[in-house]
Amino acid sequence: MSGITGIWATGVPVKDQDKAVEFYVGVLGMEKRRDVPLGEFGGRWIEVAPAGSPTTIALVPAGDESPAGRSTEIRLATGDAEALHDELRAKGVDADDVLHWQGAPPMFAFRDQDGNGLSVTQV
Repeated sequence: MSGITGIWATGVPVKDQDKAVEFYVGVLGMEKRRDVPLGEFGGRWIEVAPAGSPTTIALVPAGDESPAGRSTEIRLATGDAEALHDELRAKGVDADDVLHWQGAPPMFAFRDQDGNGLSVTQV
């Protein structure tokens, strides 16, 4: 058995790939790693990621089997949850309050341009 060696990408279904790139790159500050046409996929294969991250987020076209506007369960990392929260809200991002649970790091949830839910945890 060759075995699994890591996590390469996780997919987020989006209605408009260009608007998704604007949000993930322009608002969240990620870098675009790949953007290639993929006709059989119904759009393009687009990957974005935080600088230096080995794992990417694939911005895939939403469809009947994978609709946009759902919880992705993706947890992003930051060194300062409060500061990032303030920055994102100042940019108009739909973000919940920062949670401060005993024994857990500060964290908050937010939604992208299509209502897909992600969260940020201070590490």
